[in-house]
Amino acid sequence: MTVRHFLSLMDCTPAELAGLLKRGVELKSLHHQGVIYEPLKNRVLGMIFEKASTRTRVSFEAGMIQLGGQAIFLSPRDTQLGRGEPIEDSARVLSRMCDAVMIRTFAHATLETFAAHSRVPVINGLSDDLHPCQLLADMQTFLEHRGSIKDKVVTWIGDGNNMCNSYIQAAIQFDFQLRIACPEGYEPDQTFLDQAGDRVTLLRDPNEAVAGAHLVCTDVWASMGQEEEAQARMQSFAPYQVTPAMLDRADESVIFMHCLPAHRGEEVSAALMDDPRSVAWDQAENRLHAQKALVEFLLIE
Repeated sequence: MTVRHFLSLMDCTPAELAGLLKRGVELKSLHHQGVIYEPLKNRVLGMIFEKASTRTRVSFEAGMIQLGGQAIFLSPRDTQLGRGEPIEDSARVLSRMCDAVMIRTFAHATLETFAAHSRVPVINGLSDDLHPCQLLADMQTFLEHRGSIKDKVVTWIGDGNNMCNSYIQAAIQFDFQLRIACPEGYEPDQTFLDQAGDRVTLLRDPNEAVAGAHLVCTDVWASMGQEEEAQARMQSFAPYQVTPAMLDRADESVIFMHCLPAHRGEEVSAALMDDPRSVAWDQAENRLHAQKALVEFLLIE
């Protein structure tokens, strides 16, 4: 039987992604009602972290416990991967001991190599290229607050990073229009832009980009591994801070999302995080429920 991996949103069909969102909503409702649902008893998720995390670790670990399973946290200090064991060998071994493996890493190629040698599903918990699990949570959050995102206008403001790349793929899979506002030199990967075609528009003026938008998103200006660039990035991105006044240019039904952690006063004004139009806390919670739906899909399909 072919093993299903989730390295990007493109690993699922649009119908499967829609099903994951619906299931995430259902699992959230069961959890809030206090219903015990444990289909993954005796199942184990191995979690390899090369990058630090709060939401990714807690959401996957709590999710596996809530589904009746277990999660094992593995940092570079805890495994032979940190001492130079080939990725292929680690994949062959861990996939004989775990039922699925989640990896949060730097190079996307690490995920692809691991998946190619794994007997079990591999999940992208974040790479330098993509962050598909966050997009599942974001799309579930929009669905809960505003219904279908099909044909809506989404605006990404800031760095053309892994989140931006994943929003480009989401525009393809969920059929919305995406506007990206970023400074020159910080555009998303051209490969992803070419993949999306006319679903994506690249702009320089963030105020132009938010006009009439139904969803506005941003992320930190300097991600992990870019600390040395932080000062230069602060200068380049200063005009791209998302504020309540900027959001006033959007559609009256607009909601704001931030994948967190937020640097208040940098990419987002402190006031906006607590604005009624911000759904960042629902968005953060939905990492838990969307990923439970994903793990259930990969292990019980």
